[in-house]
Amino acid sequence: MIKQAIIPLAGLGTRLLPLTSIFAKELLPINGKPGIEYILDECADAGIKKIVFIISKKKQMIKDYFYKDSFYKKIIKKKKDPRVIKEYQKILRYKKMIKFVYQNKPLGTGDAVLKTKKYIKHKYFLMLLPDDLIIKNNCSKSMIKIHNKYKSSVMASMKVSKKNVSRWGIYKIKKNLEKNNFIINSVIEKPSIKQAPSNKAVIGRYILPKTIFTKLKKQRPGKGGEIHITDAIQSLINENEKFIAHNFLGKYLDCGTIKGYINSSVEIAKL
Repeated sequence: MIKQAIIPLAGLGTRLLPLTSIFAKELLPINGKPGIEYILDECADAGIKKIVFIISKKKQMIKDYFYKDSFYKKIIKKKKDPRVIKEYQKILRYKKMIKFVYQNKPLGTGDAVLKTKKYIKHKYFLMLLPDDLIIKNNCSKSMIKIHNKYKSSVMASMKVSKKNVSRWGIYKIKKNLEKNNFIINSVIEKPSIKQAPSNKAVIGRYILPKTIFTKLKKQRPGKGGEIHITDAIQSLINENEKFIAHNFLGKYLDCGTIKGYINSSVEIAKL
């Protein structure tokens, strides 16, 4: 069973400037709720018990959000507002689940994952990228079901426009496994249109094997001087580790750009 998750949060958030000049993008409200809480709700509903946040010193406010609760206590003592009490109880529940590690240099998602090594106790773990929201269906829960059935790694997948393949990790199918699930032959990080083996993209949900830490430790920086998780995944595929691409149900929302952030609030408000 998958009981642990990691969430990289140390990114600079430059696509959301000026909103992120002094504010952590993960705490920006989406339809009245901090974005990170949608990710935490997804984890809790999928049965996750322990979560590791990877933050930087510049993102200390994320830790403060869960730990500096004197304001909540004062308001609750004074007004006893049921809505505020409910929100505070939720924060306390999540606080018990979360550990924090630091990635103070922006060296990529692979480097962020490596920072969590000492906390991962099980053979497989879940990783969620907070820029990617998936509504109307719990993607993590669906992926865990696939993992339990095939005892393998799983990545969320969707088709993207060919002109936009350079934004994503793009994979090539080895063979069909069942409806909406495919065994991956290869994956490449942010290819050019000519390099892309398909228009099938890996989205920000991964069930990864603990063995990936060994690959990441030895891995040299790739594009942009960063350590990419897709390069480590390809190394494992080359050694016959099975990775399944799961075409998730639900609606994908990109919260990492100004346009996408605004649209996310609009779409969630419709639910």
